[in-house]
Amino acid sequence: MQTPAAFSVLAAISFCHLLNDTMQALLPAMYPMLKTGYGLDFVQIGLLTLTFQLTASLLQPLIGLYTDHHPKPYSLMTGMGFTLAGLLLLAGARSYTGLLVSAGLVGLGSAVFHPESSRVARMASGGRHGLAQSLFQVGGNTGSAIGPLAAAFVVLPRGQSSVAWFSGAAVLAIVILWKVGDWYRRHRPLGVAARPGAAPAGSPLPPAKVRAALAILIALIFSKYFYMASLTSYYTFYLIDRFGVSVQSAQLHLFVFLGAVAAGTIIGGPVGDRFGRKYVIWGSILGVLPFTLALPYMNLFWTGVLSVPIGVILASAFSAILVYAQELLPGKVGMISGLFFGLAFGIAGIGAAALGWLADATSIELVYRVCSYLPALGLLTAFLPDLESDRRIRRDDREVGADAVTVG
Repeated sequence: MQTPAAFSVLAAISFCHLLNDTMQALLPAMYPMLKTGYGLDFVQIGLLTLTFQLTASLLQPLIGLYTDHHPKPYSLMTGMGFTLAGLLLLAGARSYTGLLVSAGLVGLGSAVFHPESSRVARMASGGRHGLAQSLFQVGGNTGSAIGPLAAAFVVLPRGQSSVAWFSGAAVLAIVILWKVGDWYRRHRPLGVAARPGAAPAGSPLPPAKVRAALAILIALIFSKYFYMASLTSYYTFYLIDRFGVSVQSAQLHLFVFLGAVAAGTIIGGPVGDRFGRKYVIWGSILGVLPFTLALPYMNLFWTGVLSVPIGVILASAFSAILVYAQELLPGKVGMISGLFFGLAFGIAGIGAAALGWLADATSIELVYRVCSYLPALGLLTAFLPDLESDRRIRRDDREVGADAVTVG
């Protein structure tokens, strides 16, 4: 029987996700200013993103695996402390090396925050796992959308040192996460790890099929986040270079796209709970393809218009993919959350660096033509097992077996 969802905890963790990702979004939103101020090329811009993303991606699965066996209710506060330190260093950095270190610290904060906060969201879901992950994710995506606005109207007019003003958001998040940690400590599960080499308890598929399904999900994450890297890291440069808009106007266009991402995030989880996660993954990855193919050939107005359905449709994928993966390996929630958040960060970082090199070698417009084909990888969704059907079949088999025992 499902228990009621703890919506106050979900609201708290989503709000802290908003604060965390607002602070993280300040760095890429500042790229045009940093590029001019430090004389950076696109490769150096991409390396900034790579440093942040790799710090987060390499550590997240390890932290998630560790906390699967050793829950740490107050580790969320620690993660936010690293983000605070990175923010303050970014405000005072006077060299490219300082920028890289600050990006690494913010990435370390993400490595601690995301797997454990995703676990808290699942614990507080009351069985509505897709809804809980969507509520958690929409906080982060809303924060990512607010970041460019904060940069456009606070940091760009007042300079790099004004980033320190946002340290208050980190302190507020630490206070809230202390209370979330209290709830986590009281409700944490006392599970036992599976035997080495054995399938996780409750795994719906044989190990070989689980591995194949995870490989497909990883390919879909690659498609989604490599394409997202082209927009989050280079959309402002694309608009400035192709249409001659101002930096502030480009930031507003980025805000519209990221706002669409935030709106789309809330759709995927509940729809997946209701109709099945495989259908959401189908629609969100492959369904965005017509819009991405058209984007590089549009004028400024239609570029802004197309960014909205691209953001909405593509954003609905992650919650469905994450919950699907958690259902594949139900005894490894922390590891799966860390792995997929880490992959998202890592692929985005590698994508940013690779696309920066491509932009320097060719043109920023070619980047968008090349990336427009990536959602075609959504065709791989056809090979994912239908977990809902498998569960119904197993449940029917158990009921038939129970009836046979009763008759016997």
